[in-house]
Amino acid sequence: MSQTGMRVLAIDTALANCAAAVLDDGVETACFEACGEEIGRGHAEKLMDMIGEVMAESSTTFSELDRVAVTIGPGSFTGLRVGLAVARGFGLVLGKPVVGVTTLAAIARSAVPGDDGGPVLVALTGKADEVYCQLYHASGTAADEAGVRTIADLAANLPKDIRLAGSASEKIAMELGLPESAILSRSTFPGIRDVAELGISADPSRSSPSPLYLRPPDATPQTKGRIERQ
Repeated sequence: MSQTGMRVLAIDTALANCAAAVLDDGVETACFEACGEEIGRGHAEKLMDMIGEVMAESSTTFSELDRVAVTIGPGSFTGLRVGLAVARGFGLVLGKPVVGVTTLAAIARSAVPGDDGGPVLVALTGKADEVYCQLYHASGTAADEAGVRTIADLAANLPKDIRLAGSASEKIAMELGLPESAILSRSTFPGIRDVAELGISADPSRSSPSPLYLRPPDATPQTKGRIERQ
């Protein structure tokens, strides 16, 4: 691997997938990836083994890392906590920056074509009729902030030339009567290389490794005078 580039350890546990990668953007860019199946739960048990695998495969020591990148959501409350805790721990021990990357931005990086076509809505399946989404220009830059929207609201406000990416794409296309060609991606989680590349370009002063909760976690009722923790 090149000795002149930036090396980033990328971690993704935000959704059903669990993945890690080491990316070196030197003269000869190299990316070493470990991607698990869609495990749903159990990120904590899988993640450290994956990190060890990509560190060994890339012949990288932890002291050689320049930064750590981690997905910050939208995603599952439990999964996010696992990835963020590990990333922050490495950052603290190594004294290296930790940057946060949204799952929507990472999916957009590979799905948005960069052409002269219409905008792209990256949308992940939420609860009931809701989706977690963000609109992107065809160039790949964000057109608005990430948020929670109902499909009915999207149907009333999205432009006719909208294109779709993410796990909620098919449902939205059906509701809006959009053709199959409007769906650019049905990704249920981001590619770990996209997370790593966004992590390298991120500004640590603006990309905090803090969870992006678009809605609060489900409240847990008080039981016998004690509040159960999430």
